[in-house]
Amino acid sequence: MPIPNVFKGRMRLPAIAAPMFLVSGPELVIETCRAGVAGTFPTLNARTAVQLDEWLQRIGGALGVEPGAESPPAPYGVNLILHATNTRLAEDLALVERHRVPFVITSLGHPGEVVKRVHAYGGLVFSDIIHAQHARKAIAAGVDGIVAVASGAGGHAGTQSVISLAREIREFWDGVLVLAGSISDGASVRAVEVLGADFAYMGTRFIATRESMADEAYKEMLIACTAADIVYTDAISGTNANFMWPSLEKAGFERAALTAGWGKGKIHGIADEARAWRDVWSAGHGVATIHDLPAVAELINRLAREYRDACNLPTSAVLRPD
Repeated sequence: MPIPNVFKGRMRLPAIAAPMFLVSGPELVIETCRAGVAGTFPTLNARTAVQLDEWLQRIGGALGVEPGAESPPAPYGVNLILHATNTRLAEDLALVERHRVPFVITSLGHPGEVVKRVHAYGGLVFSDIIHAQHARKAIAAGVDGIVAVASGAGGHAGTQSVISLAREIREFWDGVLVLAGSISDGASVRAVEVLGADFAYMGTRFIATRESMADEAYKEMLIACTAADIVYTDAISGTNANFMWPSLEKAGFERAALTAGWGKGKIHGIADEARAWRDVWSAGHGVATIHDLPAVAELINRLAREYRDACNLPTSAVLRPD
């Protein structure tokens, strides 16, 4: 599949660090991009539109491509929540336009207006989905890429297996496909390519890095947990997501009660959900193989070695997508 020009020659391996609520910030994005993986963050992680403006200035300044640079940084992106409860959407989208953010990932809503406005300045729009029917709607709206969030991913994940979802989407979509679902090492990055994806979408692995904004206790819990500790529930916001059981237990939940339908019909504002996610911590099944807290540069060096090994590439090889 063709790789968009903004990614060409700038990626050390085919991966995007997913935008994580209350976790991804400027330091994580900058260090990720410098190391050769595309970094992203949700615009709502900035507490105000004024702060978002400052973050975008800081990131854009740090990642400016020097003329003739041998290894330009990977591109960065932002995540826009399109749900009606996001009262900042208009302000944040205007800032995205002003700063000409290279790519935008949309969630929880129809991306049509975002596509029109981001395409106007030459940016790309990817839409995250959990079902093939959502992918079809996003494609009809003109998006440049699909982010398929499969079972086992952190945050608002789907229930369809990563293999099934990837292959189903590839039956009708030959554009950019980004695949999420328990990807925590370089071998997994290679595996999603074999499934037909262009990029791996890695969230949980980047929570446990020195540069993430996650609380230290959050990082320690993530390292201590296994896949058996991940609970899929709609009790937090009314939409199913994966959370670590120790944080749910600490918040007063009973595991037996965390069944589908618990939060059916709940409607939360952004502030309400932010308070919930601050105390109840999300992670995906990828915790099974996360055992340390490296700096981002160290982590990506490791991922690149693992990826090369999985591809049977020589040690000196560095990925530069054509």
